Amino acid sequence: MTTAPLAHTDVIVLDYLAALWAQSDDLSPEQRDELMNTVADYIAARRVAAVDPLEDAASIVRRLGPPEDLVAAVRRGALPAHVRLPALIPPPPPPVPSVRTGGGAAEYTAIGMLTAGAFVLPVISPFAGMLLATASPHWTPAQKTAAWTVTVGSVAAGFMLTVLLSAMAFGGAFDLLLIYLAMCMGSLFAGGVLLAGLRLRSS
Repeated sequence: MTTAPLAHTDVIVLDYLAALWAQSDDLSPEQRDELMNTVADYIAARRVAAVDPLEDAASIVRRLGPPEDLVAAVRRGALPAHVRLPALIPPPPPPVPSVRTGGGAAEYTAIGMLTAGAFVLPVISPFAGMLLATASPHWTPAQKTAAWTVTVGSVAAGFMLTVLLSAMAFGGAFDLLLIYLAMCMGSLFAGGVLLAGLRLRSS
């Protein structure tokens, strides 16, 4: 089995770390490990730094300085400041604030079908509007439930009123107007609930 040759940049890094290891043989194990880890982290961080990234390994080790200088600094008590600086790794992107919107064409079409549409096509238009509202993500489940409740309740009240007035043998214009309004008022209220929900979301 043949091992793939190391890239030139890998050879430079490994040679530098090997020289650093050899120069630091008189340090304590803890100092030596800290030195090797700090330098290895520095090399990795400089390659992906947010500011002045360096992909060329030779440039990175030149910035580190000769291994003997780093070891001498450790003997004196501290690594040079440029090696101890926090790694310039790109920070995580800031969270994207959620865009608060008052809704689009589908939402306002639903409200229109619940309000104006209810007077043109009672029952049919409000139910179509509620189907659009149900599919929209701009309203909460509670708002949709409230709108469905008053819409269906209004239609049910209209039918019950129709049956009641029919049984009482009423059939005048006023009775028809009363049934018509009973069927429309619920969806009109539902449209108001959903419109208020959109305004609250956009505020």
